[in-house]
Amino acid sequence: MNERITEEEVRLIDAEGEQLGVVPTTEALERAEAAGLDLVQISNADPIVCKIMDYGKFVFETKKQKAAQKKKQKQIQVKEVKFRPGTDEGDYQVKLKNLTRFLEGGDKGKVTLRFRGREMAHQDIGRKLMERIAADLEEIGAVEQARKIKKKKKR
Repeated sequence: MNERITEEEVRLIDAEGEQLGVVPTTEALERAEAAGLDLVQISNADPIVCKIMDYGKFVFETKKQKAAQKKKQKQIQVKEVKFRPGTDEGDYQVKLKNLTRFLEGGDKGKVTLRFRGREMAHQDIGRKLMERIAADLEEIGAVEQARKIKKKKKR
């Protein structure tokens, strides 16, 4: 900005956005002072590109744009729905509806299938349940991570 620019020649853009070509830095500074504005380095090309503008207003506008972009962003959360191998049809439909709502809201869904005791011997029922869930939610979302089997440690 202004005297901090050490190059001998700069490509100058005036306050209206018109290119004035390659000019000596001293002349560019004089034009900026005559306009009552600052000479701001925009790019490190060869020669460097400078623009005549109000630097304070420029900083304010960029902060305002960043704040607006940050406001528009949405944090994606992972919502978990837990099933059991013996989940009845009514409960299944309610949990599926919740998963659908989460996915349509822009969040990710995590399906956990819990086995207790002798249910561990019937993992094929759980596998079929997971495949049914994936098939029912196929048009809304895709499976990001295949099923993993976590075993509890015995105490």
